[in-house]
Amino acid sequence: MTTENPNELRAEAREALQEALHEIKRVIVGQDAMLERLLVSLLARGHVLLEGVPGLAKTLTVKTLASVLGGSYSRVQFTPDLVPADLVGTRVYRPDTGKFDTELGPVFANFVLADEINRAPAKVQSALPEVMQETQVTIGGTTYKVPSPFIVMATQNPIESEGTYPLPEAQVDRFLMKILVDYPSLGEEAAVVGRSLVEPAAVSKCLSVAELDRYTAAAQTVLVDREAIGYAVDLADATRNPARYGLPELETMIEYGASPRGPIGLVQAARVLALLRGRGHVAADDMRDLAADVLRHRMVLSYDALSEGVTADELLEQIMTAVSEPGAAHLTRPVPADRHAAGGRVFGGRPAAAG
Repeated sequence: MTTENPNELRAEAREALQEALHEIKRVIVGQDAMLERLLVSLLARGHVLLEGVPGLAKTLTVKTLASVLGGSYSRVQFTPDLVPADLVGTRVYRPDTGKFDTELGPVFANFVLADEINRAPAKVQSALPEVMQETQVTIGGTTYKVPSPFIVMATQNPIESEGTYPLPEAQVDRFLMKILVDYPSLGEEAAVVGRSLVEPAAVSKCLSVAELDRYTAAAQTVLVDREAIGYAVDLADATRNPARYGLPELETMIEYGASPRGPIGLVQAARVLALLRGRGHVAADDMRDLAADVLRHRMVLSYDALSEGVTADELLEQIMTAVSEPGAAHLTRPVPADRHAAGGRVFGGRPAAAG
């Protein structure tokens, strides 16, 4: 943890990240929510699944983000003939030396774009979980760490089913967020067409990898109170037991609710969003704004819901209406180190007094 003044570090982080967002918007028109959530995921050390029809600048956004934030960038076009070694790397025999050399794959970069991830078969998709969860790859019995920070940003097209391989639920759950990218407004689309008539803007690098690490530490100084944690847990629990929250009609709509990764990711992401909004503590609004992005892909809908055309977002809207928001709560404060041994509970990376 950084020894810098937390308030000053958070102010510096917010100013620098806002400047980076402004630079990205010189290329990307609209999509403000998507850009904000990409930054949130990056500082929360999570991965992102972008879903939208072709032509909505998903790939361009990720490439521009990498250019502005610094660090290395690689893009993998997922195709049906891809093999796991094309992602993580493999051992190559060198006839001149009579030895095997390890060739590391494109996942060894700070920003990895997995383009059209649902076009590769399961054996390729299954090569990603270790590097996404453990930030390491094992090749020939040797483990290699990927650079830090590390984020996988995957895209998929929701309107095609032929020649695609839907991601299994266990792998989708490893993404911090699933962001739905929608069409731009008429004014934004007109601006996109206008920009296509001139040379594309050249963006400048605004941050470094070291600064990103510092700003991740800044997000970890954002306080989370017990009621905020309870609210995140209640939202996830309501996807599993909706009748407990006065929504018995949703029991037949949800086959499986959000996993524990849901509230964990929601709290971590809300910390970063609070940082970007200039606050030193997480508010209910932060979690409400991110709840759909963090929870929608962790819910498995029943056949009844799918047959009636009900979406996870519609169910989450009802759940957020039913689950009570936390009121004014006492923020947890740091506890001296000697109290950790006495059984003090820890919430959101901050010690809280026991009892």
